[in-house]
Amino acid sequence: MAEIVIRNTNERISGDENVRDFLNKQNVLYEKWNASKLPAELQDNFQLTDDQKNQILSVYDEEIRDLAARRGYQIWDVITLSDATPNLDELLNKFEEVHTHTEDEIRAIVSGKGIFVIKGSDDLGYFDVELEAGDVISVPENTNHFFTLMDNRKIIAVRLFIEKNGWVAYPVEDPSFQKA
Repeated sequence: MAEIVIRNTNERISGDENVRDFLNKQNVLYEKWNASKLPAELQDNFQLTDDQKNQILSVYDEEIRDLAARRGYQIWDVITLSDATPNLDELLNKFEEVHTHTEDEIRAIVSGKGIFVIKGSDDLGYFDVELEAGDVISVPENTNHFFTLMDNRKIIAVRLFIEKNGWVAYPVEDPSFQKA
């Protein structure tokens, strides 16, 4: 179950309906997938082979195709990050810079945990969305945000893209952003 922390006030929002309502007001899509569909041997395997990634895509094929039909996604893949990932800290440094995209950034978390840090309305500022298996989130295009791992430093996520060149970030200098 996702939880939200509003950075300016440290207010915490929990419960699927409360999270969904809050994110809807910020134009952020939030849905749930059935995390228990993932076979047990893949649930805590953060060093996936290409065949295992394809297996994950097969398990969630119906959900992926539903999202693609509703939102225009053309391609999708699986990303896994953990301490076993080569150059993990370098990748996280790249991810942990405030940026935007010309398309929405959607992630379906199928194992592990992660955080999207998103800029909300001017009166709200930045908020963290703490995600775990089953959570699906889409940050709108041209919205300041970044993604990072939680303390366990392990995640498997399905990524979907409209543009066939995949993940392209445009860095943003935002003086209102302060790292936690």
